[in-house]
Amino acid sequence: MNLKEMVSSPGYWLRGDGPEAMIVFSSRIRLARNLKEFVFPPWAQSSLLKSVAEKLLKAVKKAVYFKNAYYIEIGKLSPLERDFLLERHLISQEFNKGGEERFLVVEKKEILSLMINEEDHLRLQTIFSGLQLRETWDLINKVDDALEENIDYAFSSQWGYLTACPTNTGTGLRASCMLHLPALVISGKINELLKEISKLGLVARGLYGEGTEAQGDFFQISNQVTLGLTEPQIVDNVERIVREVVNQERRMREILLKRNRVQMEDEVGRAYGILTHAHLMNTRTAMNLLSRLRLGVDLNLLPKIETALLNELLFLVAPAHIQIREGKTLAPLFRDELRAKILREKLNESSKR
Repeated sequence: MNLKEMVSSPGYWLRGDGPEAMIVFSSRIRLARNLKEFVFPPWAQSSLLKSVAEKLLKAVKKAVYFKNAYYIEIGKLSPLERDFLLERHLISQEFNKGGEERFLVVEKKEILSLMINEEDHLRLQTIFSGLQLRETWDLINKVDDALEENIDYAFSSQWGYLTACPTNTGTGLRASCMLHLPALVISGKINELLKEISKLGLVARGLYGEGTEAQGDFFQISNQVTLGLTEPQIVDNVERIVREVVNQERRMREILLKRNRVQMEDEVGRAYGILTHAHLMNTRTAMNLLSRLRLGVDLNLLPKIETALLNELLFLVAPAHIQIREGKTLAPLFRDELRAKILREKLNESSKR
């Protein structure tokens, strides 16, 4: 697999063509599974993990869903290459540590992927554009059933699917949406909202999941518990709460525009001006300015810029993406220079269409 090709070929879920795509960046379902009669990865020896990987890869290759997939041996990647996959939302923080007998399988549209020998033997993931949790669940459920035709999962009639971490036991399902919430951040309402979400059994994380911070006003909201509810119940509950968050963000955008239109026009205009003219740009600044740009486009304060381009830029400015694109490791100053150049060229080209 050529990672450099992936830089210029964004995944289908970045197209921004799903419902509420200007607020709901993506919908993701992840399933945790383990093989019956095999020790779970945190306590397993390398020889056993090798057997697990062989068994799972054999089953995956039989599934029609992975007919044209990439198969990547994580232990053979450099730290930079693993960082790239993390930025791409294809691997977890745990997987980014590397290690033997770990494999990533990704179908070419990047809608469907799986990790072998992470915290559990198998972590299966589907990701769609916009608010499409039910559609995402429908796909992953079919893929899970197809794999189970050739795999015996560790399952208890009392507890459900058995996992390395007790919080995943039960359905093993995490339903999450990546939300862009700049209006709630600007208005100072975001902390209050996140507290309310936690009371409802959901948790908010940063851009790259557990243990990461929010960047560019993006928050990942997901269920905390997988035991005691069915998969459809979890999906419906997360979607219901996400819809309410979307409604609050939408109302706050309207309020900001009505009460502070000139200020909003100024912030958005400044963001556009800096992004199209700067010659040095660090990651955090780029993310924050792109956040304002997305908000401005949604509120019709700027000429229309395609959502797909805005989504793609959020990835192209990430450190590992820039370095994989150039084919070498770069010092921070050179990354900042290239990041600014990418933003200038992409946005100026867009304005001429």
